[in-house]
Amino acid sequence: MVKLIIMSQEELARYEVIKRLIRREINGSDAAKLLALSLRQTKNIKARVIKEGAKGVVHANRGKPGNRRMSPEKIKKIETIVKNNYSDFGPTFAAEKLAENHQLIISKEKLRKLMIQWNLWKSKFRKRVKHKHLWRLRKDNFGEMEQFDGSYHCWFGKEESCLLLAVDDATGKITHARFDYNEGVVAVFKFWMEYLSKNGLPISIYLDKFSTYKVNHKNAVDNKDLITQFERAVKELGVKLITANSPQAKGRVERMNKTLQDRLVKELRLAKVNTMEGANKFLEEYLPRFNSKFAVVPARRVNLHRPLNEAVEARLPQVFSIQQKRVVCNDYTIRFNNKYYQLSDSQPCTVYKKDVVIIEEYLDGEIKINCKNKYLNYTELPERPKKEIDVKLVALTSEKPIQWKPPVDHPWRRYPIPFKRKVEQPVSIN
Repeated sequence: MVKLIIMSQEELARYEVIKRLIRREINGSDAAKLLALSLRQTKNIKARVIKEGAKGVVHANRGKPGNRRMSPEKIKKIETIVKNNYSDFGPTFAAEKLAENHQLIISKEKLRKLMIQWNLWKSKFRKRVKHKHLWRLRKDNFGEMEQFDGSYHCWFGKEESCLLLAVDDATGKITHARFDYNEGVVAVFKFWMEYLSKNGLPISIYLDKFSTYKVNHKNAVDNKDLITQFERAVKELGVKLITANSPQAKGRVERMNKTLQDRLVKELRLAKVNTMEGANKFLEEYLPRFNSKFAVVPARRVNLHRPLNEAVEARLPQVFSIQQKRVVCNDYTIRFNNKYYQLSDSQPCTVYKKDVVIIEEYLDGEIKINCKNKYLNYTELPERPKKEIDVKLVALTSEKPIQWKPPVDHPWRRYPIPFKRKVEQPVSIN
């Protein structure tokens, strides 16, 4: 009875080499080179061929179940857990959660095949890239450049919110993140006050041309003095601001936003977080775990953040206040946001009519009036004051004017001032 042996092309070629070795046409070293195996493996295959014939080159485990195969019971357990808890997860993230929350170890590729069988995942076809994009090299040191962006998404619940995110260019580490309702001036100022208090001053910030960060009006090209509140604050702190011309230019923070829109949304859902306050609290314990997994080692391990000294830290609320210029009216009142503020008679510096002052609106709602680096005393008026055109008070000073006249016996009165009599000019009569 003829026994049929199924061999692959590779095994057939291997059998021909082993037969030449048995016939002593080549030695063991030459056969090992032809088979790309070690000399010991070649000798073992030769011994099996002498004993079993052509079957000796076929792997002994062919047709047998693998020794490390996963049991059907474990596969069924994983299927139940994935369908109930991680049906919309990707294979990589789902494998991490199975190990973290259920102590079930499975490779991401094995889980990918299983999820395709369970119709929970579809294999993706990679598009051929016509023009390969070369990534810009990372900065060398931590704190040399921070990429900053705001990402609008339904992070928790059904309402859209904004995640403000700063990513270090050298390490890919999320240095700070905060949820807010928008990407406005107040939200961005709160973000950077928290960032600076935690990390210090970076060398530069890389961001887009959103209206909060840059004046995009056509007149700004000719008038370089037009700057935003954020540009003014960053300039006062000595941090360089770099605006990107495309999203790809700050690709690290853009890619991080995409990753978080997949992972963080699911983490918040598993933690049953549905409020902004709860989401910000969740970030405090989530970010260290995330950074330990995805951050990289920088080229040089020097932190270039400048620590805040006491003077700079004390100035932060003033720097991150919304500042606007106003003019002192004739009656020494100032109008701001449809409110009227009356300056007091006594001031730390001299204030004249038509003086330009700076209104500082702090993040907690406090209003301060700055004139010549001095804060003026004022009271808020309940209504619009009556218009006064001619106010005899020339200026507001630190001291009230003294109404005083010298007495009769004062030295000033001992010496009479010579009086020049006015000489009348003769009038000619024609």
